[in-house]
Amino acid sequence: MDVTKSSTIGAPRARTGRTAAPGAWDEAPCPVLVADAAGAVVTANAHATALFPAAVPGAPLSDAVPEWLGAAHRAAVAGQEPGDAVSGAVGERVYRAVARPAAGGGSRGAGAAGLVWWLSDDTGRAEAEAALAVERARTAFLSEASNALLATLNTERCMEVTAQLAARHLADGVVVVLPGAGRRTPLAWAVDGGGSTRALLALDPAEVPGLAEALQGFPPVPSRWIDPEALPTWAVPEEFDGPVGAVAVIPLPGHGVPAGALILLRREGKRGFTEPEEVFARLFAARAGAALSAARMYAEQAAVTQTLMRELLPPRLEQIRGVEFAGGYRASERGERVGGDFYDVHPTAGEAGASLVVLGDVCGKGLDAAVLTGKIRNTLQALLPMADDHPRVLRMLNDSLLSSHHTRFATLVLASAVREGDAVRLDLTSAGHPPPLLVRADGTVEAADTRGSLVGALPEVEATTARVTLRAGETCLLYTDGVTEARGGPFGDRMFGEERLREALAECAGMPAEAVVERVQMLAAQWVGAGEHDDMAMVAVTVPRKSPGGVVSAAGRGRGSA
Repeated sequence: MDVTKSSTIGAPRARTGRTAAPGAWDEAPCPVLVADAAGAVVTANAHATALFPAAVPGAPLSDAVPEWLGAAHRAAVAGQEPGDAVSGAVGERVYRAVARPAAGGGSRGAGAAGLVWWLSDDTGRAEAEAALAVERARTAFLSEASNALLATLNTERCMEVTAQLAARHLADGVVVVLPGAGRRTPLAWAVDGGGSTRALLALDPAEVPGLAEALQGFPPVPSRWIDPEALPTWAVPEEFDGPVGAVAVIPLPGHGVPAGALILLRREGKRGFTEPEEVFARLFAARAGAALSAARMYAEQAAVTQTLMRELLPPRLEQIRGVEFAGGYRASERGERVGGDFYDVHPTAGEAGASLVVLGDVCGKGLDAAVLTGKIRNTLQALLPMADDHPRVLRMLNDSLLSSHHTRFATLVLASAVREGDAVRLDLTSAGHPPPLLVRADGTVEAADTRGSLVGALPEVEATTARVTLRAGETCLLYTDGVTEARGGPFGDRMFGEERLREALAECAGMPAEAVVERVQMLAAQWVGAGEHDDMAMVAVTVPRKSPGGVVSAAGRGRGSA
């Protein structure tokens, strides 16, 4: 054991700075040993003789005491200050020794009379310090583990980190087992803190005692009940060299449901897992289980969100029955993909039927507005068979919103487009919404003569329908007020306005629908800059200059929302 030094405490000392008289040594309650400057034992009391049987007068001190004490005596004789204490092992105990000059010796060094060594059993303090060091190391590890585990919400990465940390601090080899996904079970292996390996295997957890119970959240089976030789091959990593000497199965508790289990492996020749070690492993498992559970819940929520979002995202519109459709959307909040503005294009039954265009704006923005948006879209989808009767569609939609728990209202505009030879006939109905703008072939821009009341706010909804005709190269733009009310400009406080929108559209005469939308979106974005704005949505309905050619009319194509 390494020799350590500490300040002198508790040694008897005469007022002159020298040790007590020789007769007092025999009465001392601790071992006392006297050695001369030549390194020979002068005398020892009964306690010292019991501790060092070879410490008889005249015997070489180096043969009578452990090396750490002999080395300390030689150093003191060589002229070093003998006031510091040294510690070392004596058998299975730890002793602390303090030197004082013997009678006739000087205040520094051993002098001719030598040194008196006072020893005290220091095993309890050494064990306490060792235990404290272990607890500090464990606390540091748990802190490191928490930081590493919470740094990711990816389930696979969390499995890898769990295996690596456990194989570095808890065992020689580790297998992380998660609850089965279908007929396969996710696993991760690591050995000696190295890199981890993941796999999906068809296995039976019952092959490892206590594993099936741990995966169900039951308390762990004591490691002494598990026979290492009975482990299946999948429970021992390929990199694990040598036979398995000890196994422990530790549950990974999650948020309400078990997150998995750890299989801890130690090589043959090492001691088995002690009860304190298993308790410590469970402390780590609690952190790992919480992280794995959070990662799994995040993955599940992300999958649900992706599925629901798919129906709310704005679609890419194309040509349907000889009519070009293009849509654009910009959410009010950065990072948001859906909001309160939406648009849909529904081809009705029959090759010659009209296509129904719906563009609307729900009161509010963000996810709450998107929920009502979904309800409106689904209701309009159900009302598609009566799409040629706009007033009736609006009344039924209004009744549906008034009977729901939502307190929000919406504005929208309906457009039914049908190809008639070289032209397109449009029926336009506004319900509390800005009227669509018509871009003629010569650059003239005019508003459709339609107006109406909000939907979902009053018992009755009133609206007028305008019928217009578009010819080759002409466009009808449906837009939300997020475009015209967008504030920006040189000082950031002026609205984009309808007049500026009309000027932009006048430059788009004869352009395809996609180009019209791109142009308006670009100008609005430049006007707003980095400032705040409401949701912006628009749909362009254009009569192509060329012949319609093939018909694009797949049922459901073009349906979408923003």
